[in-house]
Amino acid sequence: MTPLLCAVALTPALAEKADRSKPLTIEADQPSSVDLLKQVVVFNGNVVVAQGTMAIRAERVEVRERPDGHRSATAVGSAGRPAVFRQKRDGVDETIEGSAEHIEYDSRGDVVRFTGNAQVRRLRGATVADEISGSVISYDNGNETFSVQGAAAAAGAASDATVAGSGRVRVTLTPRPEAASLPASEPKR
Repeated sequence: MTPLLCAVALTPALAEKADRSKPLTIEADQPSSVDLLKQVVVFNGNVVVAQGTMAIRAERVEVRERPDGHRSATAVGSAGRPAVFRQKRDGVDETIEGSAEHIEYDSRGDVVRFTGNAQVRRLRGATVADEISGSVISYDNGNETFSVQGAAAAAGAASDATVAGSGRVRVTLTPRPEAASLPASEPKR
C-alpha cells in the first residue's frame, strides 16, 4: 500500500522567534562526546536539549552545526519511551508538542520530522486543541503546515487508526473558541 499523505494547514504556527537567539543547552546522564573540529555532539542517557522554549528529550541525541551556523538534531527514544519535542508558538498561548521513536530537527528549514508511532498535538494553554497521528509527521514551521503519512498496512491489520501499521492516519482539529460561538449560517433556499 502506498503511504498516505495529507497536508494540514493550521492557524499560524510560528515558533517563538526569540528561541533562535538563545543558547543551546544539552544535558545527559551518561558519557557523551563533543567534536569541535567536526561540530558534532553526541549525548546518551536521558538527554535534554533546550533552546529558549524549544525542548527535545530522548535517550540519545546527536547535534550537528553546519558552517552557516544552522543546526540539526537527531533524537532517538528507547523501548517504551519515545523521543519528545515541545516548543511554544510566538505571540499566542499555544504549544506544539510531539513524540515518536525518532525525531529530526533542522533549524535551517525550521522543520521537525517525527518517525515511528508519531503523534503531534497543538495545545491552547494546557488544553489539547489538535492532534495528528501516523507513521511519519513533518511539521514545517515556516510554511505553517503539517504532513502525515501512514505506514504500509500490516497483513491482517484492522482498519482502526489506533492499530500500529494499519496504514491509516488520523487528524482531529478543534474549532477555535471564537469560531465555535459564531451562529451557523442559514441554508440556501
